Amino acid sequence: MSSPEPSPPALTHATTASFEAMFPASGPVAWHGAWTTSVMRPSAAPWFETWAEQGFMNQSLRQVIRVHTGGTQVRIRLSNAYSHTPLRLTGASIGGTGGAAAVRPGTLRTLRFAGLPSTTIPAKGRAVSDPVALPTEPLDQLTISLYFKEATGPATYHQLSMATTYRAAGDHHRDPAAAAYTDKVQPAYGSWYYLEGVETSGKHRLPSAVVTFGDSLTDGFGATIDRHDRYPDLLAQRLLTAALPRPVLNAGIGSNKLLTDAALGGDAGIARFARDVLDQPRVGTVIVLMGINDIQQTFEPARSTSPEATPVTARQLIEGHRTLIRAAHARGVRAVGATLTPYRGAAGWTPAGEEIRSRVNQWIQTGGEYDAVVDFACALDPDGTGSIMEDLHMGDHLHPNPTGYRAMADAIDLASLGQ
Repeated sequence: MSSPEPSPPALTHATTASFEAMFPASGPVAWHGAWTTSVMRPSAAPWFETWAEQGFMNQSLRQVIRVHTGGTQVRIRLSNAYSHTPLRLTGASIGGTGGAAAVRPGTLRTLRFAGLPSTTIPAKGRAVSDPVALPTEPLDQLTISLYFKEATGPATYHQLSMATTYRAAGDHHRDPAAAAYTDKVQPAYGSWYYLEGVETSGKHRLPSAVVTFGDSLTDGFGATIDRHDRYPDLLAQRLLTAALPRPVLNAGIGSNKLLTDAALGGDAGIARFARDVLDQPRVGTVIVLMGINDIQQTFEPARSTSPEATPVTARQLIEGHRTLIRAAHARGVRAVGATLTPYRGAAGWTPAGEEIRSRVNQWIQTGGEYDAVVDFACALDPDGTGSIMEDLHMGDHLHPNPTGYRAMADAIDLASLGQ
């Protein structure tokens, strides 16, 4: 008799208090998540350079993001989640993006923390800045500058930003000009460091946020650097065009798996779901696209001998999805399931893996456990060949190109997202 399949680990809540609890959105001022990214432990990615392992000392970072909501005030969220030592932030600022590393004239604002221009974030802790008056509109770009006088040690970060991050020697966090920011990672897939979220507030409460949760297809590998054409970006644009403005928060991590942690892919999806989805300000809906990396890990020879490689079955992936659905529903969050996208032709494809993908997709579409379904598989493979259409992937048969990400965003029934 064969031994029973192990169940996926139980979903655990974030070890630190959520920002929703620490800085509630209710009350006189309604705060909305305008932008987010999921943080990871520092590591050296083999396919492109990052600054995460070396950290920073007497250096300024300049990071550019695009908000999906507007308002009259703004504040930022920082994370030191993966450090064993306190992080000393000497200074920080925010302003409208003036192009590349420049800040738009007249928009630079000093950020303070509990009234002070600097702060110390405890090991494994988080921090939020005081609000500053800075009018924003949906799809505005903001430039956030952080200065670290003392050595930070390895940096909590997000590996794949698909946006350029700039670095300068010395203290230039108050410089609107780009002249000092001569250093950037090449090739410029980019990373974000310590920055976990940006929130805006204004006169009116917006509808609840949509969080997109997944791996590199949500993170946006294959999109255009600095062009904001990942599928969550394009979904936010669709909502705005349809006069349904709503925050769309990207909680994707490249190489992330649903069931197990990965050295280069962050904490398992079921472990980070509470922090990266449920603890976002006023989240109302989550779109879940996860499982392909779990399948590839099982069958790709190059990965199957790694310590983190454990066989996965369709049943285990379905139970992992059920864990997310239960957690979302317990918090009153609508859960939308996305079918796993085709990858025939990619390095990790096997017939056995394809069978698992097919079984999981059948459950997502017919199981009735998700509140709604979006068929990303059909969007990228309308003829059901098991392969992404040639003009919709970036050349690896796995990751969409910008046209593919547009097809994914267009496949979402906006009404299925609820309110």
